[in-house]
Amino acid sequence: MKQLRLIRHALPLVAAGVCYGRLDVRADPAHTANAAAQLAQALPQGLHVRCSTLQRCEQLALELLRLRPDLTLKMDAHLVECGFGTWEGQRWDAIARAELDAWAQHFAHYRPGHGESLSAMLRRVQKALNEMDGNEAWITHAGVARCVQWLTTQPPGVLPATAMQWDAPAPAFGAWITVPV
Repeated sequence: MKQLRLIRHALPLVAAGVCYGRLDVRADPAHTANAAAQLAQALPQGLHVRCSTLQRCEQLALELLRLRPDLTLKMDAHLVECGFGTWEGQRWDAIARAELDAWAQHFAHYRPGHGESLSAMLRRVQKALNEMDGNEAWITHAGVARCVQWLTTQPPGVLPATAMQWDAPAPAFGAWITVPV
């Protein structure tokens, strides 16, 4: 069985309480360096690393490769965070309650802010999983980590009906989890 290390980017430089999904925000440089140092010690030799194309992930990938040149890197748009459309850059508490409720009630198919639905994101992440040919590490986002966990624990084609079913933990900023795939 293959193993996938799901690594979350370092702490983003965005105000607390802001929906930032695909906003291309930078990560804190010191937090990035600390996360890369920990990863450099933990990852096995010659591991293939795929990375979201958003800069907060790329920062961590480049710092990690500086410390571990034996690793290979590929940027992969399949690993970007969910797109929240017009919600991005807004405070969560400024988004209309009716929109948040509609998203929670029709969680798999609702397109928050006219962005990307969870069902579309799950298909995108499944494509990335299908491309794995051995153990890998992905430098990515909380949403992608949750998608991988859903896809590896649920029967094919099953979607969460409500937000209450979407409860897989995501790694903390700069941390990782290992998932059998």
